[in-house]
Amino acid sequence: MLKAFAGSRPLLWLVLALPGLWIAGRWTFTPDLYGYGHAIGDSGDWAAWLLMATLAVTPLRLLLRRQSWTLWLMRRRRDIGVASFAYAALHTAIYLVRKGSPEFVLAELSSGYIVAGWAAFALFLPLALTSNDLSVRRMKRAWKRLHRLVYPAAILTFLHWVWSAFDPTTAWIHVGILAAIEIVRVALQRRQRVT
Repeated sequence: MLKAFAGSRPLLWLVLALPGLWIAGRWTFTPDLYGYGHAIGDSGDWAAWLLMATLAVTPLRLLLRRQSWTLWLMRRRRDIGVASFAYAALHTAIYLVRKGSPEFVLAELSSGYIVAGWAAFALFLPLALTSNDLSVRRMKRAWKRLHRLVYPAAILTFLHWVWSAFDPTTAWIHVGILAAIEIVRVALQRRQRVT
């Protein structure tokens, strides 16, 4: 029973929610030390990290087919992706609350990093809404085609990070990691088709 609980979805979601609880707790109890800048930065970081984790599942599975934990990751990949979207939604909500009015939000649409962020969010929304078993069954092949939007959405997410960062070095490191994940995925999928 303990083993079943350890591999359960509720436990995974509890683990995935912990950073959000930490962000909310710190902002609530220490608002002077942990304000808007930290909250929006940390929520954005977690959205990007979980997105990278989601994209890393396929190359890991292709590389380590015999490992049971990679099968577990494949089965939970949609959960990790939805958690990434949840942190992106939190990131967006923090931004909207801070701006306080539609006029301020619209005024910032001339900034490239804001446009990239909104475009990424718009692409992720249908992915999050269809990341359930019912959508997979009903949409069939169209589901897979729709979920290929994760790649342009990821590019926009990391452009948003690079353009909005005070020091983009960390963002560029993450762009490099994302590029490596995708290069490995494409190479392994091509090799699999050839053999």
